[in-house]
Amino acid sequence: MGSKDTSTAPDSGQETAPGSGLVIVDKPQGFTSHDVVGKMRRLAQTRKVGHAGTLDPMATGVLIVGINKATRLLTYIVGASKTYEATIRLGESTVTDDAEGEITQTRIAAAVTREDIDREIAKLTGDILQVPSSVSAIKINGERAYKRVRSGEEVEIPARPVTIHRFDVHDVRRERAGKIVDVDVTVECSSGTYIRALARDLGQALDVGGHLTALRRTAVGPYELEKARTLEQLAENFEYLPLANAARALFENRELTEEEATELSFGRRIPRNETEEITAAFTPDGELAALLKNKGSKAVPEIVFEAH
Repeated sequence: MGSKDTSTAPDSGQETAPGSGLVIVDKPQGFTSHDVVGKMRRLAQTRKVGHAGTLDPMATGVLIVGINKATRLLTYIVGASKTYEATIRLGESTVTDDAEGEITQTRIAAAVTREDIDREIAKLTGDILQVPSSVSAIKINGERAYKRVRSGEEVEIPARPVTIHRFDVHDVRRERAGKIVDVDVTVECSSGTYIRALARDLGQALDVGGHLTALRRTAVGPYELEKARTLEQLAENFEYLPLANAARALFENRELTEEEATELSFGRRIPRNETEEITAAFTPDGELAALLKNKGSKAVPEIVFEAH
């Protein structure tokens, strides 16, 4: 009771027959997140499929897909911290802040030193205010920002608070006789962070411009790339993390008595959780019964899951 199990290994209870659970997909480049959902619907033989945390078509890596009852977990996964490996190109700016967009400005980055890069990255680490890329899916007066930009509008998106937990430089490479500088980084950040906006802001701070040329998401909360499967692998063997295993990795855990499980099945309150965090409650036979949150002297079900 009151513990979190972070084990998500494929050999610890992954199932192959269509049911309820999470699929940890290694999204290929060129696919939208919606494209992946469409493929998962066919493989899982169900329409009830959703995803947590959109990846741009250019990006690859971890995309969490929920099937059937597990779609109810996606709201909680969207807010989880995420980790990325990325390449930032200094010396060129683009309209989209990534390699998909037209180059709008080129400046020689030969004078930029590793010390300069480290100094400005330090300023972009921790709690910061970030202006998302103008060609993002954020809605401005009810319409997606990218649609407004593509129709020729000037779009101003207000800055929002994000947290950059880690912004590590692994390599600095000088290309085109030193005129362009490519920086390989790892970024661990809060939900809602735009990595291409970090690339843009680093370039602006160094007065040479910058954009993102490669992006790979390596983790979403407790779900990591090493547990992910490509679309080809899933087509051959459709594996997913069962609902109970997925919830054990994501939330604090609580083992219920038979009496508590019965009370929850009727949506009633039970004694408080040991922690103030949302807690996954499991029946004596290991099924996910509910997600609980403390309210006053009791634990209240936020979601009740019907027994199989």
